[in-house]
Amino acid sequence: MKLRLSEQTLQVLNEFLEAPQDWRYGYDIGRNAEMKSGTLYPILMRLAEHKLLETRWEVAETGRPPRHMYRLTGSGLRYARAHVASPAKPMMMRTSLGGARG
Repeated sequence: MKLRLSEQTLQVLNEFLEAPQDWRYGYDIGRNAEMKSGTLYPILMRLAEHKLLETRWEVAETGRPPRHMYRLTGSGLRYARAHVASPAKPMMMRTSLGGARG
């Protein structure tokens, strides 16, 4: 099974690169990436199926439902670093495109 690297998938991987060792809630990832749950959670599931993310359930306080948490695996970190463009690359592309239009 091959992983589809859509712009949204790259955004999610980029969110994990902000703090690669930390466990993250899907809600926080979606909020930071400005992504709706219907887009985000299928991406998280695919990344987990490909062993790029590990998942766990957070033990909840009494009366609160448990929450699913995610973090990059070692191979997920290597994959994300290899496939997510550095912040400088998009800036260079926009600059060169902007100059060509003028």
